[in-house]
Amino acid sequence: MRAWIEKQRYIIDFTISSLLRRKVKNFGLLALYTLIVFILASTMFFTHSIKKEASLILKEAPEIIVQKLVAGRHDLFPARDIEAIRKIRGVARVEGRLWGYYFDSLVGANYTLLTPPIPDGGAGTARAATVEIESDDPLAPDASAPLFTFNGAALKPGSLIIGNGIARIRDIGKGDYLPFRAYDGMFMSLKVADTLSSQSELVSADLMLITEEDFRKLFGIDRQYVTDVAVTVRNPSEVSTVASKIRQRLHDSRPIVRDEILRTYDSIFNWRGGMMIVIFSAAVLAFVIFAWDKASGLSAGERREIGILKAVGWETSDVIQMKFWEGALISLTAFFTGVILAYIHVFFTGSPVFEPALKGWSNLYPNFMLTPFINAEQLTTLFFLTVVPYTVATIVPTWRAATIDPDTAMRHTGE
Repeated sequence: MRAWIEKQRYIIDFTISSLLRRKVKNFGLLALYTLIVFILASTMFFTHSIKKEASLILKEAPEIIVQKLVAGRHDLFPARDIEAIRKIRGVARVEGRLWGYYFDSLVGANYTLLTPPIPDGGAGTARAATVEIESDDPLAPDASAPLFTFNGAALKPGSLIIGNGIARIRDIGKGDYLPFRAYDGMFMSLKVADTLSSQSELVSADLMLITEEDFRKLFGIDRQYVTDVAVTVRNPSEVSTVASKIRQRLHDSRPIVRDEILRTYDSIFNWRGGMMIVIFSAAVLAFVIFAWDKASGLSAGERREIGILKAVGWETSDVIQMKFWEGALISLTAFFTGVILAYIHVFFTGSPVFEPALKGWSNLYPNFMLTPFINAEQLTTLFFLTVVPYTVATIVPTWRAATIDPDTAMRHTGE
């Protein structure tokens, strides 16, 4: 065993010196290889982490959201139909929601306006909504993360609470006034009572919390209507059954189950991740050409080197091992360098290269740092996509060259 280890050490030493003799070519290959791993790893890390963040946030979303449809479009929901949903067996709670969008032409951004829910304990507005972190996730924080928090501010008519993204883009803060143009063309100004917690900026950057009175006055919505209805089910296994009953009782309604929202987010981020791979396909194509060049054969200089090694006593297996270590050294160096750079790029610098494409087009971006969610499946998939193909591609032409006569191989001259 000791002799075998010493033999491998000598072969690796010779392989490194051989790589350094063609350092321009090999460093160029290593740089391109590292770029490919960096692109794939960054896309994979960002997509998986933001999908994980979205799934944790949506754990506190309503189990069923019921919307009214008119001509296939989302319309205001009649408050009188809430009682019909409440009478369905298995329904624990039904709550009408008021929310909508407001376009600010001054900055070209859309704001999300929401009337916060009223807690079960009594009157007033809720001060926080929390997301329960999975207890079996070793990478998750110990405590529950706030979905959004009011920081103790009281929400009264004529006031609002804004997200940090709005505060930045409009350069306003607590005590300032924000003008709105109502549905009837009249202007109304609301005082900023506070800003939402920066820890929840992923979901609250463009969020405004206002009272029901101000919301209805701004959009001209009668008290007989709400935007949609949130339904809580006693038994989670009966969610689909309750949704089916709602559809049977209210034929013009569309129940949306929380799992459907999760699948939609997964599809969106998977599509965006694939889009980034397509954008950088030129670099991927260049790498494929390099790998194909390796698989199609060796250069004249490499063939001559193999012939000399065979002439001085190297076995065919020794030559193949040398070329295997050559491919493994380049592959593993590029793999680990690319993964480390991708980790720093995504989780420490905020992914400035891919952020606009993966998070979507908007003038109002949230500032947040993703929590690393990396597992063995991701690294294994990345390893087999990048390291294994190149390493294998170096073996076949080496075996073909190592089996020919040394004198024939040494007759090839030039690089």
